[in-house]
Amino acid sequence: MTKRPVLVVLYDGVQSLDVTGPVEVFAGAARCGSAGDAYPLRTASLDGGPVRTPSGLRLAADTSLADAGAPHTLLVPGGEGSLRPDPRLIDWLRLHAPRAERLVSVCTGALLLARAGLLDGHRVTTHWAFCDRLARDHPEVTVDPDPIFVRDGKLATSAGVTAGIDLALALVEEDLGREAALTVARHLVVFLRRPGNQAQFSAQLAAQTARREPLRELQQFITEHPAADLSVEALASRARLSPRHFARAFHAETGTTPGRYVDRVRLEHARRLLEETADGVREVARASGYGTPEAMRRAFVRTLGAPPAEYRRRFHAPLPTR
Repeated sequence: MTKRPVLVVLYDGVQSLDVTGPVEVFAGAARCGSAGDAYPLRTASLDGGPVRTPSGLRLAADTSLADAGAPHTLLVPGGEGSLRPDPRLIDWLRLHAPRAERLVSVCTGALLLARAGLLDGHRVTTHWAFCDRLARDHPEVTVDPDPIFVRDGKLATSAGVTAGIDLALALVEEDLGREAALTVARHLVVFLRRPGNQAQFSAQLAAQTARREPLRELQQFITEHPAADLSVEALASRARLSPRHFARAFHAETGTTPGRYVDRVRLEHARRLLEETADGVREVARASGYGTPEAMRRAFVRTLGAPPAEYRRRFHAPLPTR
């Protein structure tokens, strides 16, 4: 079995879940099958001492960065400490990170790599709240704010916190195969279904929650009834507003138009049905409000780059056997 040593960089202010999430995935690959010690794990801080996370949790390092050596996979987590990093950490990354065969960042760990000049010319992502900052401070980096993780050559960057688990599972699948990654995911009770191009936000999170109660209730209605008549006229009537006033108020309070919000809700509903059920494409289209399979196919191709049948083939979870 090929060994791929993983070194996790620690520093004061690191987000604990950025560290422990991917670590549990890599460690799980050894515990949950025949992979053996596929990912020897070590943590390292600047001086080899423990670091404190924003939650108050202390993480003990195995060694100092100076003594860490060159790993196969170098994992740089994010956290509050990445916003005001120790210059010595940036210097170490600039010198040593290029020696790793695979360079991985979680959340705002991408900011550390960018400061070290390691993201120039690459397409990357990070936590949604820091994408604008990364793009502004490092114009030579192509920042994609939507995906939960991005692969670009030997570089892999992920969005906030739990997206590091999704990325680590994808790396295990790449190294050891889908069955190994599925086994780890089952033991961790997480899904092995979130593709890298899945949006960081669901429609409900991407849009602001309306302040006025009628519009808040309408957002909930849309989510719970994607197959209903969700035209502007029908929604305006339900909100007891004129269509023009409703459309203006909805956009002002949620940051998106009613039509776009409905489109995203319907797409998410259809995706979940394709991932989690054995319902046919026609049935899924009808239940999600598309009316026809062709209308759903156009929406999938436009947004996800794959028709419904191909999406299901890639991401459908096997139904449990009795």
